[in-house]
Amino acid sequence: MRLLKTTLALSLLIAPATADELGGTLKKIKDNSRIVLGVRDAATPFSYIDDKQNYIGFAVDICLTIADAVKRELKLPDLKVEMAPVISATRIPLMTNGTIDLECSATTNNVDRLRQVAFTNTHFLSAARFASKKAQKIDTIDDLKGKTVSAVAGSTNLVMLNKANTERKLGLTIQSAKDVAEGFLLLENGRAAAFVLDDVQLSIAIAQSKDPAAYQISREAFSEPEPYGIMLRKGDPAFKAVVDRATADLYRSPAITVLYDKWFLSPTPPRGITYNVPMSPELKRAYADPTDNPDPASYVH
Repeated sequence: MRLLKTTLALSLLIAPATADELGGTLKKIKDNSRIVLGVRDAATPFSYIDDKQNYIGFAVDICLTIADAVKRELKLPDLKVEMAPVISATRIPLMTNGTIDLECSATTNNVDRLRQVAFTNTHFLSAARFASKKAQKIDTIDDLKGKTVSAVAGSTNLVMLNKANTERKLGLTIQSAKDVAEGFLLLENGRAAAFVLDDVQLSIAIAQSKDPAAYQISREAFSEPEPYGIMLRKGDPAFKAVVDRATADLYRSPAITVLYDKWFLSPTPPRGITYNVPMSPELKRAYADPTDNPDPASYVH
């Protein structure tokens, strides 16, 4: 009898904990039989709209894999997956107020954002590099010495370029561009010898240019690789555990290479452009040992 009473008491203690686990986002999803993905209109090739007005992309595919894992976890075979458009200014507010459950794009996981939201395991690493014309044979940052280099005004890339110019005594003439299109145009028409930008964005700009074969991206970077992660709500360990497990399983499997090649090394819809962004050694290591670490330095070695 004493054993029975003890067992019952323990079961009463355990029951609330189990109920609490199905709280937060998991409870919200189960109650509504739907999961809402925050997506971008033009974050190519991570999240964008195709010619049929469907949201597609590398990060969208990852989120669909997560949605399948949630479907299995909650035993909801009829779980609906809805897409809700977000922009830079709205993605965090829409996450914190419960409008979206996952944000599927190219959002950097950093310490400042972690004060408001959480991130799952890193799905991409991006660093500031420069594009130049192959004919100029500019391979390193030091090769830029004495040359004119462009970067977008107000960007972290411009800050990094100015820092390198000072620290390495490069004697650069720096031209600020109002946007990516103008910055690349300065390179294209020869008014700048190089254009500094996040490497994946450089790849996209080159792929969309008149003569993609004429350009190259530097191997040397101005910064350590910054991690992109799928964003979710802060303070929701049960949901994060499901998402982390789903992404870790995907990244450790051969499926991630197939998915990566589909979006970065193959013709992509709707224009059939190939962005030619090989998987970096750092990203390969991050996939082999999944992590949500926001520290760029942790991905270098």
